[in-house]
Amino acid sequence: MRILLLGGSKSGKSMLAQRWTKKLAGEQGTAVYWATMSPQDEEDLARIRRHREERAGWGFQTIECGGAIPEKAGALSADSAVLFDSATALLANRMFGEGFQPDAAEQVWTELAELSSVPAHFVLVCDEIFRDGFVFDEWTETYRRGLAQICRQAAQEFDVVCEVVCGVPVFRKGAMS
Repeated sequence: MRILLLGGSKSGKSMLAQRWTKKLAGEQGTAVYWATMSPQDEEDLARIRRHREERAGWGFQTIECGGAIPEKAGALSADSAVLFDSATALLANRMFGEGFQPDAAEQVWTELAELSSVPAHFVLVCDEIFRDGFVFDEWTETYRRGLAQICRQAAQEFDVVCEVVCGVPVFRKGAMS
């Protein structure tokens, strides 16, 4: 099962994704937390610490990789459940990491589509930062369009699409049992 989990910042996406990934992995299965954030400041470091603390004791194997997805894909087994947190950070790393890469979204989606087909279950977390109606500078608009493109493609291909609103899952496609 492949799941796209969308929502605003601090909406409860990551905690819900952790619960679902553990449920999908089952008692004996492997649950993998794929962390993509490359910290840029103290706020990022605090978020990473909070996420580590939240999943402490849950039995997740952690892959910290905000870049070379194909190189790390071999670490996944076909029977695992993977929480990929997040498309938002991965695209930012790619688009702005080594100079401005306006076409990064296409490469990111290709890699995510391939990666999501490896494990038995894949939960992709993505911030909804493309629905507010404001117009930003060219770089920010390119990023927002790219993130929306990734989410549209995932929504078409994945089994479940769920928006998290104030911690409440709202299913847009499919459902969790």
